[in-house]
Amino acid sequence: MSLSDIQNRITKAEADAGRAAGSVTLIAVSKVQPDARVRAVLEEGHRSFGENRVQEAAGKWPDFREDFDGIDLHIIGPLQSNKVRQAMELAEAIHTVDRPKLAKTIARLAQEMGRCPDLFIQVNTGEEDQKAGVMPREADDFIAECRALDLPIKGLMCIPPVDEAPSLHFALLAKIAARNDLSGLSMGMSGDFEQAIALGATHVRVGSAIFGDRVSE
Repeated sequence: MSLSDIQNRITKAEADAGRAAGSVTLIAVSKVQPDARVRAVLEEGHRSFGENRVQEAAGKWPDFREDFDGIDLHIIGPLQSNKVRQAMELAEAIHTVDRPKLAKTIARLAQEMGRCPDLFIQVNTGEEDQKAGVMPREADDFIAECRALDLPIKGLMCIPPVDEAPSLHFALLAKIAARNDLSGLSMGMSGDFEQAIALGATHVRVGSAIFGDRVSE
């Protein structure tokens, strides 16, 4: 599909959910995509992008920023403590705050750097052993811990299990966010972003539907 097709589907999903047009940010997931594909989407005017790996982001986004203004870069993959400074220097948002050690590292560096990206806490809504994220039953305490560190927590993020109805996980994430007075919901990908919007998503992460299949590494 083209970028405009996805944008039109988002606009329709917003309207169908009774939400204001433009209330959902489309994050174009550019991980493992050739620079030419990413540049083509930039040339269409899109500015919000998502990267999984800090090292990959560092290899391409400084150059793109020289050619395009207003880039809004989101780190959406697991973040190692030794990559935090680089991530904070590169990105406008980090979606994968998932453990106390990481939160404390971000807080320390934010004081040192005098700035901090917007932060989303990743919740492991499916309680999957192989997946990152705080468990739902621990989410309230972790949110409070992050706020006590004066971190700019904007919302929550989840990646539903592949073999379960995503809407159940989107609804759970929305419930946790609501009781903690968080407005941001980073949820929904290429196959289910319309369901996510219906359940309150503010950020949807769409890759293959915009860029085509990922290029294997």
